[in-house]
Amino acid sequence: MRQDVVDLHRFYAGSLGQAARRLIRRRLRVMWSDVRGMRVLGFGYATPYLRPFMGEAERVLAFMPGRQGCVHWPAGEPNHVALTEETMLPLPDSSVDRILLVHLVEHSDAMRRLMRECWRVLTPNGRIVVVAPNRSSLWSWSENTPFGFGHPYSVSQLQNLMRENMFLPVQHSRALFLPPTQRRFLLRWSQVFENVGSRLFKAFAGVSIVEAGKQLYASTGTPERKRKLVHIPVTVPPLHSAEGNHQHRQELPPENASRATDTVKQDDAQS
Repeated sequence: MRQDVVDLHRFYAGSLGQAARRLIRRRLRVMWSDVRGMRVLGFGYATPYLRPFMGEAERVLAFMPGRQGCVHWPAGEPNHVALTEETMLPLPDSSVDRILLVHLVEHSDAMRRLMRECWRVLTPNGRIVVVAPNRSSLWSWSENTPFGFGHPYSVSQLQNLMRENMFLPVQHSRALFLPPTQRRFLLRWSQVFENVGSRLFKAFAGVSIVEAGKQLYASTGTPERKRKLVHIPVTVPPLHSAEGNHQHRQELPPENASRATDTVKQDDAQS
């Protein structure tokens, strides 16, 4: 089941959603510390995490899939959001430098086509970051948050997913060690949970985050073996000379020789 844009907007407007946005933003900012002059694309429902790049990047775009729906963003400013299909991005080849996928990979029914489309629009030196629910976390079991829907991934599973689709993982991170609760006294300690969990309880993070680069040359499998020339000796019988054939005719049996002589005489008489 996939949550629509109304549910996602409602979650991030609440206290738990604001805490999640703040904690994940910090991890993303460490990965993308400098995006000056770059074109940044958020796909899925990535708008809560794109605001820090607005004043720095050359351009920031937000695409939302048709089955999810879209809303105007940012509020009070010109719209940066477009509604599109997951497998048909309205962008030319190699047109964006950074791609952020949030609330998308865990819901996709056409994963290979989605990742290939991201590969197509990403520049050769670009980076893509995937944020997905962690399989072993409390967040993936709670239906009170959007991270409790869809197919969860561990960090290693996300890395394998990227390799299978012509991306090369370069680094990974984890976030949301805070329990998915609305209790305010626990939300106040969200950063403490994050600091302790990132050191001692990495497997229980709420989301897995993987950054990868574009792989331009993929392996085609087993390398082709070089062909080697092998010398195979062949015995060829010697050819008989013309003299040998003449001698062979001369050595015919007497009966055959006499017949040949009679034939020659008859030919002479007729002529």
